[in-house]
Amino acid sequence: MANQAASSSAPPVTLITKSSQRCFLFNLPKFLTRIFINHVNQQQRQQEDLLYGAESGWVEARTSCDHLPSLSSDLAHIPTPDTPCHTCQHPEENWLCLCCKEVLCSRFVNKHMLNHYHHANHSLALSYSDLSVWCFACDAYLDAQVIQQLRPVYETAYILKFGEAPPFRSI
Repeated sequence: MANQAASSSAPPVTLITKSSQRCFLFNLPKFLTRIFINHVNQQQRQQEDLLYGAESGWVEARTSCDHLPSLSSDLAHIPTPDTPCHTCQHPEENWLCLCCKEVLCSRFVNKHMLNHYHHANHSLALSYSDLSVWCFACDAYLDAQVIQQLRPVYETAYILKFGEAPPFRSI
C-alpha cells in the first residue's frame, strides 16, 4: 500500500518522440518505462528504415563499376529471356552472364549464377526477371540506363522481353 501511494504521487514521465509526438507515461515503474521507451525507439527505427528503404527493398543502383571491362564484346546478340538455366534447365529467375553470355538460375533457385561467379570470376549479370544488372564483386546493382556500356544489352533484353524499345528516362 505504501508502495502504491509512492508511485501514484510520482510525476508523469513525458516522452517526446523524433516525430514530435508526445507520450505521457503515468505511474509506471521505472523498468516498465524503460521497456516502453525501448519499444517506441524500435518502432521509430523501423519507420525510418521504411522511409529510407532498408525494409522496403529500395536500393540505389551504382552509376559506375570497375568491372565493366570484363563485359562481353558482343552484347547485342544475347539469348532470349525465356532461355532456361544451362545447368539445371530451370525456366524462371534466370540471369545472363554479361561476360560469357551463359544463362544461369538465381540464388533463389539453385544458385548456378552465383556459383558461376565464384568459379569463373564473371561478376556482371543481367536478371531476365526484372532486367536489373548486378555486379557480384561490388555486391551492388548497376544503373543500366546511366552506364553507357550497359545500355545496349539492357535495350536488347527489353526488346526481347517486351517486343518494343524501352522508355529510357532522361539522365
